[in-house]
Amino acid sequence: MTDYPYPPFPEQEQDLPGSFRRMDPVPDHGEDSWKGNGRLKGRVALITGADSGIGRAVAIAYAREGADLALVCLDEMGDMEDTAALVRQAGRECLVIMTDLSKAENCRDVIAQTADRFGRIDILVNNAAHQRSFAKIEDISDEEWRYTFATNVDAMFHLTKAAVTHMGRGAAIINTASVNADKPSPDLLAYATTKGAIQNFTAGLAQMLADRGIRANVVAPGPVWTPLIPASFPGDKVATFGQNYPIGRPAQPAELASAYVMLAEAASSYISGATIAVTGGQPII
Repeated sequence: MTDYPYPPFPEQEQDLPGSFRRMDPVPDHGEDSWKGNGRLKGRVALITGADSGIGRAVAIAYAREGADLALVCLDEMGDMEDTAALVRQAGRECLVIMTDLSKAENCRDVIAQTADRFGRIDILVNNAAHQRSFAKIEDISDEEWRYTFATNVDAMFHLTKAAVTHMGRGAAIINTASVNADKPSPDLLAYATTKGAIQNFTAGLAQMLADRGIRANVVAPGPVWTPLIPASFPGDKVATFGQNYPIGRPAQPAELASAYVMLAEAASSYISGATIAVTGGQPII
């Protein structure tokens, strides 16, 4: 078992969306630990928010399990190039797309580019997210509320709607929600609201797509040490991040990857409409 760091961490802040390379300690995405066993051999996966955090960890794991990847990020090209290099080192093909998923036409273009490159999509990981913290509802602008929903919920709808025409029986959709869907943090009102929407979207989607042989599931992380944390919270909150959870620390992104691999592989053919909680002992309903 890896000895992962516990808070307190150094106080630190970044501008959104942030970079993992400027975090202290630097997150573990499985760069040195994930060993593949061919669980996704020959599959094609599209992962959004793949430059850092959970998306980067999933990209590393999927590539080492044998999948070719399309990776999407907003504008963090430095982090993305590093992630793509690890995918290619694993001997897998990698398509990199930099775009703003809050716009519907960009979502449709991502799917078109992926289908043109690989001919199909076997796994769709809707992981990209935006969050900011606010002490009062009056501080949340209309534009901030709408952008949070456009990035976290609308993009998921547009990507999924366009992707299913390129997905066959046995395909899998995995959506990233959050412990905030069940236990919303008041200072993350907009973000938490979108995560509740993702839970319901996925529960309905799993039923809608069942007769087409396409599964849809949710991973609900607890606190995870990603660039969104120093980019969303003041330094004093970053220093104690994850301390109030039963395990006493935030998860490292590498600790989330196994849930995404499990939900993507053929052995999970009867798992659909489920929420996998990776919350460090914090129960969710």
